[in-house]
Amino acid sequence: MVNFQMINNKIIFMTYYYIGEHMKNSVIKTLLFILFILPINTSAASSYSALVMDIDSGRILYKTNIDNKQLIASITKIMTCIIVLENADINREIVVGDEILSMYGTNIYLEVGEKIKIEDLLYGMMLRSGNDAALSLATNTLGEEEFVEKMNEKAKELKMNNTVFENVHGLDDDTKNYSTAYDMALLGRYAYNNPIYRKIIKTKKYVAKTSLKSYVWYNRMSLLSRYKKCIGGKNGYTPQAGKTLVSYAEDNNMKLMIVSLNDSEIYENHKNLYLNYFNNYNNYLIIDKNNFQISPLIKNEKYYIKDDYRYPLASGELGKIKTLINIYPIENKRRNNIVGEISIKFGNKELKKIDIYERRSQKKKDKSIFQKIIHLFIR
Repeated sequence: MVNFQMINNKIIFMTYYYIGEHMKNSVIKTLLFILFILPINTSAASSYSALVMDIDSGRILYKTNIDNKQLIASITKIMTCIIVLENADINREIVVGDEILSMYGTNIYLEVGEKIKIEDLLYGMMLRSGNDAALSLATNTLGEEEFVEKMNEKAKELKMNNTVFENVHGLDDDTKNYSTAYDMALLGRYAYNNPIYRKIIKTKKYVAKTSLKSYVWYNRMSLLSRYKKCIGGKNGYTPQAGKTLVSYAEDNNMKLMIVSLNDSEIYENHKNLYLNYFNNYNNYLIIDKNNFQISPLIKNEKYYIKDDYRYPLASGELGKIKTLINIYPIENKRRNNIVGEISIKFGNKELKKIDIYERRSQKKKDKSIFQKIIHLFIR
């Protein structure tokens, strides 16, 4: 019996057992040579990309091929959704134009002349991956060309340095959208800060009414029903891009995001990654704003901080966290009562700086002459 595993696209021999005296030594040597040396040159092995990120801290817990530039299919619509949310009134009603006639693939089957709210189109685009909804949103908000420009501007703003958008839907026959697992994680984390985006992506069923008909949409991103800790996401697929997925899940005070590109088993792999990293990491409270002290030996209520700080750590990593407190000299005090800072480090890497504030003493106001006279009479 032979056991092996694939590492860096090579099959590596692990162990072997007695296989019978009838097999000659030369055959065994040949087999071992193949197992040790033979690389696997398949496109699927080289282009699969995945990343697990803690949403709050941005810490990457797992990564493979995260800078591989690839087609991204309908997870493009995460950027489309954010551009609409940041540049349009979602309560406005638009009239669907003939732009939708060029759309194919997954659609919500809009009709030319149909009146529909932008908010409803967003749900149709994100839950059903409607390509016609995406194009109608772009055309009726900024115009398709300007909309794509906005997408690329936002990508630069988010430092998505290996990303190029050419369309708003993710189809890749004529125009193509390229990105990486890392870049899509930057976008996915940014998007998650938008409460309307969060509400849309976790919705399992949505009902919309337009001037022509009613729609009932169920979320195609089936990890929502397969894994109870999933809190949303967006999937995609084209024959050229393969299956792509950005998903989110929450457990035990920790929110994780997984991005995978060209992954044939997106839902099973995402679920297994969540199980692994939720089981092996805890979101530790490093700084507690309600129990902040300059020193354990000094109970000083003069100083305070505004926010807690948490960080995901595996077993044994807590000892790598260091907190350094720096109180500025009086002449260096900054505005807004900031008198110092806490530097939080993981090993030699600085994770966060937190401002320290000083409580202002409440001086008693001088009594007015009228108040003094009243005080004399009531003594």
